[in-house]
Amino acid sequence: MMQLINLGEQNTILNQFLAELRDEHIQTDSMRFRRNLERVGEIFAYEISKQLQYETREVVTPLGIATMNIPSEKPVLATILRAGLPLHQGLLNFFDNADNSFISAFRKYSKDGTFHIELEYISCPKLDNRTLILCDPMIATGSSIILAYNALISNGSPKHIHIVTVIISKDAIKKLQKNLPLKNLTIWTAAIDEELTVKSYIVPGIGDAGDLAYGSKI
Repeated sequence: MMQLINLGEQNTILNQFLAELRDEHIQTDSMRFRRNLERVGEIFAYEISKQLQYETREVVTPLGIATMNIPSEKPVLATILRAGLPLHQGLLNFFDNADNSFISAFRKYSKDGTFHIELEYISCPKLDNRTLILCDPMIATGSSIILAYNALISNGSPKHIHIVTVIISKDAIKKLQKNLPLKNLTIWTAAIDEELTVKSYIVPGIGDAGDLAYGSKI
């Protein structure tokens, strides 16, 4: 069964970072916007770390030996370029020995305003029996995540998949439930927003995360 964890429902500092990500005045500082995405990623990494496998090891200190429980697995961190990079970096700050995967996908619009997602590029290690953490700061329709997932599993079958996002729409949750395997799947978010615009942007959302982080595009 798919598990949906909304950390924004708890009263933590995460909500301060999310408020700043949403704030149209603070958004004008792209460096702060990127850092807030990174900090949110660090919080998600800490929470996900509780679900990994651990083993007991002895660590030699200058004065003796300490017995410690240490993660016994190395996850694979994956993101969709370019908006996902700061969130990915936050995860990588904590899972600093992780393997990494990068996916290039984009919305290709038709003359009538409709669009579909196209995949351009993917780099990925073997995923068999690995923990896969796939992040994207905004999941509006869910199409990009589904495309990324289908591309990733050509490299093997993960034992568990964590999808990490700052904001997800209700429509996207329903679509992911229909199109992804519900077993061994956890979705982590900081907020669930109600609406999508006609161009499939989340309302109230935060706007275009890629543009806010790295500047506007043609």
